[in-house]
Amino acid sequence: MTRRFDMDSTAEEVARDIDLSGKTAVVTGVSAGLGIETARVLASRGAKVVCVARDKEKTEKAVAGLRAANPKGDFEIGLLDLSDLQSVRRGADDIAKRFPKIHLLINNAGVMACPLVRTKEGLDLQLGTNHLGHYVLTARLLPRILAGSPARIINLSSGGHRMSPFRAEDPLFEKEPYDKWAAYGQAKTANVLFSLFLDDRYKSRGIRSFGVHPGAIHTELGRHLSPDDFKAMMGKRPQAEPMKFKQVPQGAATSVWAATAPELEGKGGVYCEDCGIAEPIKSPSASIGVMPWALDREAAKQLIALSEKWSGETLPA
Repeated sequence: MTRRFDMDSTAEEVARDIDLSGKTAVVTGVSAGLGIETARVLASRGAKVVCVARDKEKTEKAVAGLRAANPKGDFEIGLLDLSDLQSVRRGADDIAKRFPKIHLLINNAGVMACPLVRTKEGLDLQLGTNHLGHYVLTARLLPRILAGSPARIINLSSGGHRMSPFRAEDPLFEKEPYDKWAAYGQAKTANVLFSLFLDDRYKSRGIRSFGVHPGAIHTELGRHLSPDDFKAMMGKRPQAEPMKFKQVPQGAATSVWAATAPELEGKGGVYCEDCGIAEPIKSPSASIGVMPWALDREAAKQLIALSEKWSGETLPA
């Protein structure tokens, strides 16, 4: 029987026929919104879920809620701050020590359109958190993911990747003034390029990687947005059709689908939206799809080379 899903499908629906017994999943951003729903659904299908976030109190409260809703669910906590690479290293090493095999890594956490704040490495907070923090986490966990092969790595991107390619000539906004929307677009493009690179490097060893656009959802991700910011964001999107907002269960669906769908066996290095593989955008007025610059292998190699330089971390050979 062919399974068919779309933008209205929920995470629970796409996981209904999936058995994750014996699997360990690591999910970042499990203190609110999509992270909580993703963790909830994966645990409901039998996975042990390591719930990762930076705020200890919020994370413990979120996990307490997950345990209350599913007393049989297997939830663990991992604490780290993606904007602080020392914190990422400590948190990742703690997770690696506790869980010898990881079958799913869902890099879900992120920030959007925040004012200019620089990390210790000099990156703006969006590139530093959304990409580099997850890059270091992934690099540190890859030996455990390889041990859990076959495995999948999911990097949450966004339709916002349309706003900017990876700015290889000025990724840190040193030559041009900081633009929070260009910075957001660059970070979201980086999430897809990272997925492409990971898939190319590790698919022969049983690890497949996917970039995911969850859709437009009202979550804490937009906490930095003013009404004017929201209008500006709406003005930057294709105007071919009105934007349709999803609820959180629908927003988490594509992440869960990319992590578990049998339809994706033998596939990877692609951008997924609405529980399907997106096609490259050929027209600026297209309302769905992926920009070709996010599937550029040379750009992916440039991103990884800079990520190694910025962090001092290398991906296992």
